[in-house]
Amino acid sequence: MALNEKMTRALKLVAVFEASKGFLVLFAGLALFSFIHQNVQFAAEQLVRHLHLNPAKHIPRIFIEAASNLTDRRITFLALFALLYAFMRFIESFGLWFAKRWAEWFALVSGCVYLPIELYELIKGVTLFKIVFVSINLIIVIYMAVMLKQNVKKHVQKKRDIEVLRENSRAKS
Repeated sequence: MALNEKMTRALKLVAVFEASKGFLVLFAGLALFSFIHQNVQFAAEQLVRHLHLNPAKHIPRIFIEAASNLTDRRITFLALFALLYAFMRFIESFGLWFAKRWAEWFALVSGCVYLPIELYELIKGVTLFKIVFVSINLIIVIYMAVMLKQNVKKHVQKKRDIEVLRENSRAKS
């Protein structure tokens, strides 16, 4: 299998990963709409009980408190923000699937934006979940940087080839 074909497969794998993130956030955003005009704190308390979590513990308590502060306006904002984020992931995924250069740049920049946050969270406390997310993001960022560097080299070589052809045609004239 040629290197270029492997790179294309890897790019499509990144596209599928980004689309998966988009679908996950899309479903979460749509689910948020169902909480408009609902008692969100009560739903959060029920979820904590259903998961057999102690509501007095730190994270379940924060979850319930956060739910108690959600107004219909905040829920709508969060849901619309989730839909916007999902839309961005779908656009990026589409561009990566078809190997568009702008999508490669977008993937590189968006991956780099998350890295400091993910590394900070990892420093606060190491968990397998955090290690997996940082690793995946880091692999994607490195891969995108390699792809873009490879594309720049191809572009420069193409320009050189065109200049050589022009010079050869001028010399023949």
